[in-house]
Amino acid sequence: MKKILITGGTVFVSRYAAQYFVDKGYEVYVVNRNSRPQVPGAKLIEADRHDLGDKLKDIYFDVVADITAYNAEDITDLCDSLGSFGQYIMISSSAVYPEYGDQPFREDSERALNRYWGSYGTDKIAAEDALLDRVSDAYILRPPYIYGPMNNVYREAFVFDCARADRPFYLPGDGGMKLQFFHVKDLCILMERVIEEKPETHIMNVGNVEPVTIKDWVTMCYACFDKIPAFVNVSEDIEQRNYFSFYNYEYYLDVQQQNKIYPETILLEDGLKECAEWYVENESEVGKKSYMEYIDCNLK
Repeated sequence: MKKILITGGTVFVSRYAAQYFVDKGYEVYVVNRNSRPQVPGAKLIEADRHDLGDKLKDIYFDVVADITAYNAEDITDLCDSLGSFGQYIMISSSAVYPEYGDQPFREDSERALNRYWGSYGTDKIAAEDALLDRVSDAYILRPPYIYGPMNNVYREAFVFDCARADRPFYLPGDGGMKLQFFHVKDLCILMERVIEEKPETHIMNVGNVEPVTIKDWVTMCYACFDKIPAFVNVSEDIEQRNYFSFYNYEYYLDVQQQNKIYPETILLEDGLKECAEWYVENESEVGKKSYMEYIDCNLK
C-alpha cells in the first residue's frame, strides 16, 4: 500500500483527490487545519503547511501530491518539513502563460505575467521554480479550468441555476469564445498514471484535447436539466465578469504530452451531467456570486 500525502483535502480538487486515492487503496494522509469535514479513510495531519514542525519527518511518503501550492514559500516550507519521499507532484496552472503568447501553449512556451490572472500566475511560476530547484523527481501539471463534483467555484453551477430557473442566458458577444476544461477525475487518473509509469516528461499541460465555445458549453449545461437556453447577446463593451463566470480571455493548451499516457478523457457532456447531479444535492457548498443580480439590474 503506497503512502500519499495530499495537501488540503477538504475543498474541491484536493478533497476529490483524497477520496479518489482512498478508494484506490492508497494510505492517504492529508495536511490541513481541520476547519472543514475530512474525507473518511484519510489520515489527518492537523497543521498549517507553514508550521508543520516535525510532524512529517518520520513518515516516508511514496508520493507527495501538492494541490494547494500557490507560491514559492508554500513549496519551500513543505519541502523543509518533509523527511524522505519518492515522487512530488505539483498542480500548477495554465495561468503561467502570458495572454500574448502563441497558442496552443506548449510546455516550453514562455512563462510570464498574464494580465488576466495577475499575481496568481506569477506566484505559480515562482512555485514551479522553487520545486524544480529542490526536488529532482518532481512532476508539474498545468491544467486549464478544472470542473467536476465538489467544485465550490460558481462556474457551471451558475449556468445550472439559470437553467433551473428557466432564465434566458446572457451570452458574451456571439458566444464564440472558447474554453478548455479538465474533469477533476481525469486529473486524479493522470496523477495515478504518473505515479505508476514515471514518464520521462516532468512538466505537462493537461486538459481535454478540444476546447469548446461558451455557447456550446452553456447549451450542454442547460441540457443537464433537459432545457434549451434562449440566448441574449451582450455587447463586448460591458465587463464580462460582471455577468459571466469567466474572463474575456480565450486560450488553448497543447496536451500532446499528456496524451502519451492518458488520452481517454471524460466527455464534457457526461462530466457536466455528473456535476449537475452533485450540485442539486450539495448546492450550499458552492460560493455563489451576484451575476444574476447584475443582469437583472443592468442588462434586462
